[in-house]
Amino acid sequence: MSADILAIETSCDETAAAVVRDGRDCLGAAVSSQIDLHARFGGVVPEIASRSHQEAVNPIIDEALELAGVKLTRIDAIAVTRGPGLLGALIVGVATAKALAYGAGKPLIGVNHLEGHIFANFFTYPELKAPFIALVVSGGHTLLAGVETPGTYEVLGQTLDDAAGEAFDKVAAYLGLGYPGGPLLEKLAVDGNPEAIDFPRPMLKTPNYDFSLSGLKTAVLYYVNKKQAAGEELNLPDLAAGFQAAVIDVQVFKTIKAAEAKGAKTIVLAGGVAANQALKDRLGAEVAARGWRLFAPPLELCTDNAIMIGAAAWPKWLRRDFLGLDAEPDPNLKLTQ
Repeated sequence: MSADILAIETSCDETAAAVVRDGRDCLGAAVSSQIDLHARFGGVVPEIASRSHQEAVNPIIDEALELAGVKLTRIDAIAVTRGPGLLGALIVGVATAKALAYGAGKPLIGVNHLEGHIFANFFTYPELKAPFIALVVSGGHTLLAGVETPGTYEVLGQTLDDAAGEAFDKVAAYLGLGYPGGPLLEKLAVDGNPEAIDFPRPMLKTPNYDFSLSGLKTAVLYYVNKKQAAGEELNLPDLAAGFQAAVIDVQVFKTIKAAEAKGAKTIVLAGGVAANQALKDRLGAEVAARGWRLFAPPLELCTDNAIMIGAAAWPKWLRRDFLGLDAEPDPNLKLTQ
């Protein structure tokens, strides 16, 4: 049974909408980014994000429908990110989706934002099959999950403090580089020596699969302060390369360790930090050395988007897994819920 699903994503600082057919074909998509609004603050300001979503959500939905050449009355279901994310931002998307579902008489589908990131790979690669290990790394989340079937997850480990993207942003902000920090540090790291500065690898040898990046972030701050106190010039490319390598080493080590423990031979990389080429190259090399396969979405599906939400909504449509119009957003929604 075919279905065209209008998907809405407003979990953080992108307002996005897309019309996705059968979880595999994007008929039309639109995104409004808030990067310029938050750049001068060095990070996302929740109140500004919420207000921007309120202004942009209806025009973005109209644009997606127009690009798809589909009227709302012809849509089969409305899907929306229910969580996790910023509460105010989520409220805008969920309220809008509920109003559209009620007005058009369409079923409402709630999607976990992290599941959406995983489904960006299902959308991109029709040949992708579960089971596999998923490393989801973004501005607000870093976790490892075992995926038995689409929709069935076992969270193996997650960050105990900062997410990977958050750590990149905070270090970049401290260095005065700007926002978002990930791409800026990655660009600097290309010309740096990752072995020039020996930053710690927090929790690398712990028996679990959890992550911690606050200690690494603090180590960078101490290093910078020590250099400045001594009147020595900072080598920013070396610092960026060393910091990036420390983050990647732990992520790759724990991902491979989890895959070996679970007997998985397929690794899926997802989330905004999946756009980091050094991470993809390093993880890809480790995966290839073992004869496994790595899946990672294209750049436009790494960052927050509505196409992934429409893809994740498709199996829910098939199961008739719908939300009531009294459903509320959940900023702390778990992948296993």
